[in-house]
Amino acid sequence: MRLYFSGFCLAEEKDLFLDYLIENDFSIAGFSFGAQKAFEYALRTKKRIDTLQLFSPAFFQDKDKKYKRMQLMFFKKNPKSYCENFLKNCGFSEEISQNYFQMGSYEELDELLNYLWDEEKLKRLEEKNIKLEVYLGEKDKIIESQKAKDFFKEYGEVYFIKNKGHIL
Repeated sequence: MRLYFSGFCLAEEKDLFLDYLIENDFSIAGFSFGAQKAFEYALRTKKRIDTLQLFSPAFFQDKDKKYKRMQLMFFKKNPKSYCENFLKNCGFSEEISQNYFQMGSYEELDELLNYLWDEEKLKRLEEKNIKLEVYLGEKDKIIESQKAKDFFKEYGEVYFIKNKGHIL
């Protein structure tokens, strides 16, 4: 299977996570927005999955509606500038950004910000015997990694990596 789901404004950035990535036929992974996509895929598929790896999953359910509206407003005002600033806050260098950048859409950002990591779905993942691994950077400027850690620790292994940001 070897599926990997890319983050918002990104394409084919899988190489950035080779230090952590399990490469076999029964593992899938996703980064940030892609973590949401990988999670939903794991719930829907009939194919065998042993491990689901979520790298810096986009976790915004701790943010209020005003925060989310502001993010969408800034994107709508200047999408390219928003995406460039987003990648900078992720910790991407100019070179890395050029190699993996793919313009994100308003709809994707809206979906990313308003996604709900549902505890019932996480329990269904356990029932499917899929091992969950969550990787979070202590110094993430995109999400509140401590809040994400506290949330996910009930459902899988959480690796809280010191001195790392969103891209670990």
